[in-house]
Amino acid sequence: MIVAASGHSGGARHCSSTGPRADHSTASCIAVSADVGTNVGATIAGTCTRGEPIVERVAISGHAPPVPRAHALLLEKVHASADDELARHGVSVRRVDKGLDEDELIAELLAAPAGPVVVGIRSKTRVTARVIEAAPALAAIGAFCIGTDQIDLVAARRAGIAVFNAPFSSTRSVAELVMAELVMLSRQVFARSRAAHEGRWAKNAAGSHEIRNKTLGIVGYGHIGSQLSVLAEAFGMQVIFHDVVAKLPLGNARQAASLDDLLARSDFVSLHVPDTENTRRMIGAAELAKMKPDAHLVNASRGRVVELQALREALDSGHVAGAALDVYPQEPAGESDPFVCDLQGLDNVILTPHIGGSTQEAQAMIGLEVAVAIGRFLGDGRTLGCVNLPQLDLPPPAGMRGGPGCRVVNVHRNVPGVLSQINRVIAESNVNIAGQGLATLEDVGLLFVDLQLAPSEAAAGQLCAAIAALDTSVRTRLVALQSL
Repeated sequence: MIVAASGHSGGARHCSSTGPRADHSTASCIAVSADVGTNVGATIAGTCTRGEPIVERVAISGHAPPVPRAHALLLEKVHASADDELARHGVSVRRVDKGLDEDELIAELLAAPAGPVVVGIRSKTRVTARVIEAAPALAAIGAFCIGTDQIDLVAARRAGIAVFNAPFSSTRSVAELVMAELVMLSRQVFARSRAAHEGRWAKNAAGSHEIRNKTLGIVGYGHIGSQLSVLAEAFGMQVIFHDVVAKLPLGNARQAASLDDLLARSDFVSLHVPDTENTRRMIGAAELAKMKPDAHLVNASRGRVVELQALREALDSGHVAGAALDVYPQEPAGESDPFVCDLQGLDNVILTPHIGGSTQEAQAMIGLEVAVAIGRFLGDGRTLGCVNLPQLDLPPPAGMRGGPGCRVVNVHRNVPGVLSQINRVIAESNVNIAGQGLATLEDVGLLFVDLQLAPSEAAAGQLCAAIAALDTSVRTRLVALQSL
């Protein structure tokens, strides 16, 4: 069930139908034509009742610039590489270089021009169910970071809103920071640097060690954990790891029998896990007691993974030799807000302000990675890399490349009989279907219907409207297909 249609590289036309979250009784419809050249499209926005025809056709002659297909609100100083990539997809960009609370975010989203809206955030802004409910034009959310716990993924999925993140782009930067902290902890660099700044010459080898031949235990052997594994081996370390699923070891790394086994064997423990119910407070007093005496702990994953008071007690007792933290259970909303942590004032603790991915290289790649995914989704509905909707990545069918074609993109409730309903509508439409693709994830399904029609033809819009009118439809739109 993986087929797609292809069309010309001209304009794009959107019919976006978004039903209410509960009864699916009404829909808002947005149509955009962005033909490049003398025919410039206009945008229509309105509402309709399910089952009624949606009229959404207009063409204007002239030489004005094309109407953007969508509008992006980028927050928290997302890297400028995102602007360039989104503009390449015809998306206009507005920037607010700070985090927003719920009310501020809702106001910004509702103030956006008519058309699909995208919001780009980092770690401070929260996209809650209330925000999603209040902003019916919201089509996609970009998390310009790795984590997505600041987004209500379930509410977004049920509203047909795609969420994209950047799981790869900051991998190297985080791994390099952790590697540097391992050396700094082992050589007591922080304490000796402070002494030098205070005019004291602490030149001695007491408590300083090489990291060569030491054992690094990595908890969470994903993108960052495995990259750290490679770097650590290059330093001559022995690497063991623990993960909840079996992973292919890189180099000479070995999977530990259990978390307890890893804690008991490691000279350094580095945490690289997501924020979930299973990982919150993963490292507490009991786990710290199982670590080797004089071992070090590094947390560059999520702040709620470690119980800081228990770590403070383990450090004060001398059982844990040192620690480095880049994340915290509570973090300031901005640079001007105060930072308070139970571990402040300790010479054997390195505290950094969540800078693991804060390099120019990582931020540029993050901006590009997320913007590419969003542009692809807006352009033809593909959800490659989406964290909350079914993944469907269909190129145009070979037989349609170079000719006009369009795609109906439909998110629907995953209930028995929905595909039969949609296929019945297609059969009654008397249009030529080039292909279909379907994928499901939990309570929603994602359907592509590729048509051998120009998106400006009435039959294409009528089919889109008829599918949108079904009670099971959550969000439906019509897009022109580019040759990919």
